[in-house]
Amino acid sequence: MAYEFDLFVIGAGSGGVRAARFAAGFGAKVAVAESRYLGGTCVNVGCVPKKLLVYGAHFAEDFEQASGFGWSLGEANFDWATLIANKDREIHRLNGIYRNLLVNSGVTLMEGHAKITGPHEVEVNGQRYTAKHILIATGGWPQIPEIPGREHAISSNEAFFLKELPKRVLVVGGGYIAVEFAGIFHGLGAKTSLLYRGEMFLRGFDGAVRKHLHEELTKRGMDVQFNADIARIDKQPDGSLKATLKDGRELMADCVFYATGRRPMLDNLGLENTGVKLDKRGFVEVDELYQSAEPSILAIGDVIGRVQLTPVALAEGMAVARRLFKPEQYRAVDYKMIPTAVFSLPNIGTVGLSEEQAIEDGHKVQIFESSFRPMKLTLTECQERTLMKLVVDADTDKVLGCHMVGPEAGEIVQGLAIALKAGATKQHFDETIGVHPTAAEEFVTMRTPVNR
Repeated sequence: MAYEFDLFVIGAGSGGVRAARFAAGFGAKVAVAESRYLGGTCVNVGCVPKKLLVYGAHFAEDFEQASGFGWSLGEANFDWATLIANKDREIHRLNGIYRNLLVNSGVTLMEGHAKITGPHEVEVNGQRYTAKHILIATGGWPQIPEIPGREHAISSNEAFFLKELPKRVLVVGGGYIAVEFAGIFHGLGAKTSLLYRGEMFLRGFDGAVRKHLHEELTKRGMDVQFNADIARIDKQPDGSLKATLKDGRELMADCVFYATGRRPMLDNLGLENTGVKLDKRGFVEVDELYQSAEPSILAIGDVIGRVQLTPVALAEGMAVARRLFKPEQYRAVDYKMIPTAVFSLPNIGTVGLSEEQAIEDGHKVQIFESSFRPMKLTLTECQERTLMKLVVDADTDKVLGCHMVGPEAGEIVQGLAIALKAGATKQHFDETIGVHPTAAEEFVTMRTPVNR
């Protein structure tokens, strides 16, 4: 059968755009359908605008520390509307870049909701199209628990478009999105409480990293409450919100922000017209080649629920394009040693195994750990400390994990990720000359294992 398209991509986020562009570059006839915004979550309501807001939140500290270096500043005033307007302008620019990337690659861009009507058929804006392969790259969507008053809460989708900075914010959640937004609101001057129902936030991260960040956030005056969860939210006559916790306490706020997980965005996608299966969590079930139970339909990115990070979706999109249309260049995505950052204040950077994971995997470990006050702060009153940690296999000397909490942690760990990917040993670290004076050199000067 002759198809109108070789590949029909549903979703113009990071993974979908990458797959579409490269497939078209390999000679395939490609279409992309997008119903919301070009660039997906990351560009519009995710990592890019969030990082811009993190930069904005950090200036309060810079102003405070400047006096230690001889700068006399007048009273600093922050204007939320200016930050949001400038953020919007930058996102609009990026939307245009994504449009040009697709169109200039020869991809047919359709702006509208796509619904799968059969294994090889998609409907957009009332028009049906046939395709040899259909790629689902629709991403995820934040979810707010079904509690009384949930309609008064917001998620990350709405946080980027608030008309004004709330004076009092409750951030609910224990993952990286909750921690990052708590840092943004707090840094910009809102009275912020971070509520998490568990014993300690950032589950899955190294224990020392979690503990250190908690200490630093508390030092900065953020109210962090564990074993705390909201039972209901009630709007008050003056417009404020009353959050009643499960332990009976009541907290007042102007904004309740939920970051308690994301679900796959499969609404009205038409999967019932196919043999596609979902896993027990509701994500699209795929094999190692990203193929669903319906052979003609593939899925990548957040919608498959593996590693929900933009660079991973990009790698998956590239893998699909190569396998289908340039098989001689195909390389499977390696999910080991994926570096990541949490843009909390201070930042977290991490790659490889945590100490807890390494022990659980059966490794006999040596731990190298250092906590110090960064040089930049020695002329200031700020008592923030940086944490650096290496998890090493005691038998092979191989570095299994590298973790940091401190300024520019993500920038530093990116370079170390290459070393770990290449199989670096602690001896390699020890024999590497440090760049002095930098915080990063601490990673190559830690000599004595920590006694546990």
